[in-house]
Amino acid sequence: MPEFERAGFRRLARGIGTGAPVNLYFHFVVAMPAGWLNRHQQLVVEYLQAENQARKEQLGGRRLRRTDVQRRRLATKAKAVGRAGLAQLGTVVTADTLLRWYRTRVAEKYDGSKARKPGRPCVNASIGTLIAAMARSNPTWGYTRTCGALLNLGHEVARNTVKRILTDNGLDPAPQRSRGTSWKTFLASHMGAIAGADFFTVETLSAFWLIRHYVFFVIDIGTRRVHIAGITSQPCRAWMQQIARNVTDAASGFLSGTRYLILERDPLYTHVFRRLLAEAGINVLRLPPRSLNLNAFAERFVRSIRSEGLDRVIPLSEKHLRHLVSEYVAHYHLERNRQGLGNRLLQPLATNTNSCKVPVRTRSRRSGLVNYYYQEAV
Repeated sequence: MPEFERAGFRRLARGIGTGAPVNLYFHFVVAMPAGWLNRHQQLVVEYLQAENQARKEQLGGRRLRRTDVQRRRLATKAKAVGRAGLAQLGTVVTADTLLRWYRTRVAEKYDGSKARKPGRPCVNASIGTLIAAMARSNPTWGYTRTCGALLNLGHEVARNTVKRILTDNGLDPAPQRSRGTSWKTFLASHMGAIAGADFFTVETLSAFWLIRHYVFFVIDIGTRRVHIAGITSQPCRAWMQQIARNVTDAASGFLSGTRYLILERDPLYTHVFRRLLAEAGINVLRLPPRSLNLNAFAERFVRSIRSEGLDRVIPLSEKHLRHLVSEYVAHYHLERNRQGLGNRLLQPLATNTNSCKVPVRTRSRRSGLVNYYYQEAV
């Protein structure tokens, strides 16, 4: 029997002993409904405990996601019950979690972060881009030197701000940044004296089978000019040695005046081939194994000549292939705009580009597969 009912019956018994019928009647009327209500509430609590236990078993250890509105409602009710009462109820979440939700709601009530005024103004994004560009172009500049260069432009920036911007852009401080030279910086600083070489293959159609031909070319990275050094179906050591002599000839060699040549680790680039280049004053830069995008200019030319020329024609012989390659190289030098050079032509022709009265003419190569539009000079 609940404690409330037992207390009511004790008072009822005391009333009987004193002979007070009015008190006896009053206690009887009050104690019986109150005991019934208390028993009913106890049964409801026991049912809710059993229901929560069943939900816990269904979840199987998984977390039950609740919305913020649900958390606020449960937190308000949990504060009124207290920790001891929550421990007896067997709630789905722990008592500490419910009270933590209540403390979070109290903290949100007194949160004044939205009313705060901004502190130190942020650095403009353009200034941050300028600082990163300065650091990349001047690897020996420290934080103070960079602040001085910005002050010359009218921007007063603190050293720690420069440090933070360089860190966000993945740039090391000046001592570490100046010790190593990136591949991009090396190419930019030697743009006029560095070239790349590569092979690509083309299958030509013969009477009985396909014959694979190897096309060896050299590209000047500074000017993007391309030289087809040789085409053969059987590349060998003697052929490569002759190619080395041709491209390094003092009078007409394409690599005359070049200091560096980028080569892959192809077995055709033999020791004798590299020695002939070294004797001509050319330093051979052999790419690391399985390296990507280190000979990008040569690879881009291979993509261009394949997609714009060779993939849309069936070469019928080596002679036909030589004609196709020479036609595309002429188009590449005279008529193809280079996006890497400001979308300009490598060798602009004398044309009239300002008059609307001069008719537009078309120059077609290889039966219209490659076209060039121009206006004749007046």
